[in-house]
Amino acid sequence: MASPKRCLEDMSAELDAMVVLLRDLVTCESPSEDRAALNRCAELLAAVGTRFLGREPERVVLDGITNLVWRPRGRGPLLLGHYDTVWPMGTLAELPFSVREGVARGPGVFDMKAGIVQMLYAARACAARDRVGMLLTGDEETGSLISRALVEEVAAESGAVLVGEPSADGGAVKVARKGVARFRVEVGGRAAHAGLEPELGVNTTVELAHQVLALVPVARAELGTTVTPTVAASGSTVNTVPEAATLAVDVRAWNRAELDRVARHMEGLRAVLPQAVISVSGGVNRYPLEEAMSLDLLARVRAAAREMGVPEPETVRSGGGSDGNLTAAIGIPTLDGMGAVGGHPHARDEFVDITSMPMRTALLATTIDGLCATE
Repeated sequence: MASPKRCLEDMSAELDAMVVLLRDLVTCESPSEDRAALNRCAELLAAVGTRFLGREPERVVLDGITNLVWRPRGRGPLLLGHYDTVWPMGTLAELPFSVREGVARGPGVFDMKAGIVQMLYAARACAARDRVGMLLTGDEETGSLISRALVEEVAAESGAVLVGEPSADGGAVKVARKGVARFRVEVGGRAAHAGLEPELGVNTTVELAHQVLALVPVARAELGTTVTPTVAASGSTVNTVPEAATLAVDVRAWNRAELDRVARHMEGLRAVLPQAVISVSGGVNRYPLEEAMSLDLLARVRAAAREMGVPEPETVRSGGGSDGNLTAAIGIPTLDGMGAVGGHPHARDEFVDITSMPMRTALLATTIDGLCATE
């Protein structure tokens, strides 16, 4: 690769081409639940990636979804991202791709198609691009339940993972992410007529209320551990003691021990009302990306910024999860939020600051080259 400053100049000259590729990706809609749309986008990315990385990807089809894998050689760095979006098919008609005054908008533009553009250009700029790996999955927005094993497998072959997910405000990188656990609590009771003989019933709405209130002290605000009852449902008719109820619970924590503590508590839930029955399903979806797994890579990114003569990125800790949680949890150094600068992911006013794309791409490329040179 050219010198870091020359790389920045080269990427600045590529900005118009970057925006064209960004338009092509955004206008190729790819909602997580639409297999046909996902696979169309995957084929577009496969063709572009072949040109940029100089080799064909493996197409790993899991449950009908194509995941694209360019494996790292010699434990080189892995660029990790996803091409699925939260936006349903047809959103493009309501929110068309646009670029005005240096800002791009459109469904999935920030999370994370601009990040993919930057990853592709950064990989192409590297002196040792044959050592650089890339993995693009199609189900991250729905929890990576299908691609998780693949993410872990490919990450285990690499020496480090740089995640192209969107940056935080102002381009800050994400040095930590909370772990996520989700549970479904099912309550069984007994139906009875609410007016004639309610005493013969076992009221699952009442039992559910006991369970919700008992979850409040399980959270630990001082540690950042949240235990949040979310979707609840009970009963079928207004004049019947409800015999069934359900509750969804979202749990977030900064460290593995806390996530495991709450998981044990959830698995041990017991009914309060006599003859009510409780069953709990679910568990840990992603362990945390703990800060210790990011610090060495952060130092490299900041060194790259100094070489380029640009400001060093700030850092944040994020309450949301990503596939970076999965790679850090298996012991691979991971730095997240290396993608685009913009805002409002998953919102109708999602946007990307395209003027920052050359700098972010050059920063990623310089970091990758530094990793390849020291391995």
